[in-house]
Amino acid sequence: MSNELDLRQYMAIIKKRLALILVFVFLCTAAAAVISMFFKDPVYEASTKIIVNQTTTQMATGQLDLNQINSNIKMIDTYKEIIKTPAILDKVAEQYPQLGLTATELSRKIQVSSVNNTQVMTLVVQDVDYKQAAQVVNAVSNVFREEIQHIFKVENVSILNEAVVDAKPSPVSPNVPLNVAIAFIVSLMIAVGITFLLEYMDDTIKTEADVLQFLGQPTLAMISRMNTEDANSSQTSKTTQTYKAGELEGVSIEK
Repeated sequence: MSNELDLRQYMAIIKKRLALILVFVFLCTAAAAVISMFFKDPVYEASTKIIVNQTTTQMATGQLDLNQINSNIKMIDTYKEIIKTPAILDKVAEQYPQLGLTATELSRKIQVSSVNNTQVMTLVVQDVDYKQAAQVVNAVSNVFREEIQHIFKVENVSILNEAVVDAKPSPVSPNVPLNVAIAFIVSLMIAVGITFLLEYMDDTIKTEADVLQFLGQPTLAMISRMNTEDANSSQTSKTTQTYKAGELEGVSIEK
């Protein structure tokens, strides 16, 4: 006979161990919520935007050079890499000693991104202290604007906006609802997987249907399991049984 399980068998297996699945999912979800709310430090994010715009001459004459704009857009990837190099970050560590960060530590903190086909770069720094994050991202932006003029001999990089140091933003991490949702989905998948694994490893025969499925033979008889209390109760009932007149049970003949 085929050993493949149909949908009804899958549902029966899940139903049989539904309590195990629910307990496992509840514990994992609750643990994720507790850890996110009470054991993880809030992380804040500060950002600045830098634009590669027209040259000073073009801005003075009001000319719009599409070739120059396309060239600036292509240079964005180069600028993104330069920002995280020692040529910039060493200067930041030197000019802003109050930050207490080395070039290597700054490189790990700073994130640079850009929107396709635009001349705008976004610098982002995350830290458990928002004021520290804002100071770091502003320092990197200012040093980059100054140093890129010497590296590429250009004057077409400017800062659109700086991070507000005294702002009171909400933390970006941990995201409690997202963490709880992820914990729920992952724990549910693990619990269902464990359920099917236990069912696969269980090779005992428990019911008449199992006998017919695995052995292909009908069941002739079944021996029920009796616990100690049931056995004692049955013995007591048997010894205290009364007999009516004319019944031969319990009558002995002496020789």
